[in-house]
This record gives sequence, structure tokens and C-alpha cells, in this order.
Amino acid sequence: MTDAINVLIVGVGGQGTLLASRVLGAAASILGKDCKLSEVHGMSQRGGSVVTHVRIGSDIAAPVVTPGEADYVLAFEKLEALRFAYYLKPGGTLLVNDQEIMPMPVITGVKEYPADIYGQLTAAKHKFVSVPALELAEKAGTAKAVNTVLIGVLAKLTGMDYAVAEEAVRTAVKPKFLDVNLAALKAGYEYLN
Repeated sequence: MTDAINVLIVGVGGQGTLLASRVLGAAASILGKDCKLSEVHGMSQRGGSVVTHVRIGSDIAAPVVTPGEADYVLAFEKLEALRFAYYLKPGGTLLVNDQEIMPMPVITGVKEYPADIYGQLTAAKHKFVSVPALELAEKAGTAKAVNTVLIGVLAKLTGMDYAVAEEAVRTAVKPKFLDVNLAALKAGYEYLN
């Protein structure tokens, strides 16, 4: 992992964005780095957006990633990737769970889910990696481990040693959910091989 990294984690309520940020915080601690987390809960209980800022480095003062500053945006859902892509810095990467979760305005028929999100991201020249995180999480044992799959992919992309990522998961995840999350981490870490 490089000396400093800014990560924006975006998803909808219930997807585990907060646990993902805690895993990254644990990894920073293991690596002896400073880490600041900031969580923004929208209408998370109703399936609304949840945004978590993670800043890791040698001396981090502010907990919030500003637009144009994120090295990575972890999007737990495709529309959230489109909504928050502007946070990426030039050369930054979007990690996108290839899943569509309909927000309330779409469910009620007030709005339509955007067509061709990947085309829009490509047209805007955003670098992104599409990950079948839901599929990988289900194979690991539970759909609820999408967050840990994406952390595995991020760990691999940042050059984090697998042992560090595994120890971070062991630190942040409750024992009764540990085995499935370790399987999900491994699936994510190996996805880009």
C-alpha cells in the first residue's frame, strides 16, 4: 500500500459500507499508519445512500475526502458509482459492484434507473473495474459479504499484502461471521488474477 490513500466508500443502507471502512482502518493500524474515518448516513434505513470517507497516511488531519481527491471510490452499487465518480482524482479508480439496487424514486415510478452506466463512466473517461461482487459473495457463503469482496479487490489493487488484509478482517469482523468474510476477502483478492 502506498504511503497515503484516500478512499470513498458508497452504497445503500445495509450493504456494509461501515464495516468496510473499519476493515480499512484496521489495515492502516496494522501497517502503522494514521487513519481517519468519516461516515455520512443519508436515509440508510430506507435504502438511501451511505457514504464513508477513509483517509490513510502518515499524518492525516482531516477525515473527509474532498471531490477530486479520491484515489479509489468503492461503489457497492452501479448508480452509486455514477453519483460519486466526481470524487476521483485524475488517474483514480472506481471499483464497482456490478449490481443494480433500485432507489425509491425508481420503485415508485417517479424516475427511471439510468441506462448504460458503464457507458457514461467510460464517456467521462473514468477508470473503473467492474466486479461481480454479489456473485462472489454468494459463492463465499452470503450475499452480505459484498463489502468484504470489494475490500479484497482494493487490497490487491493497492498492493496490500494478503496477510495484512486478512488480519484486518479478523480484527473488524465478529467471530460468528469471520469464516464467510475471510472466504469473501480471498475471492475479491484473487478476482484480478
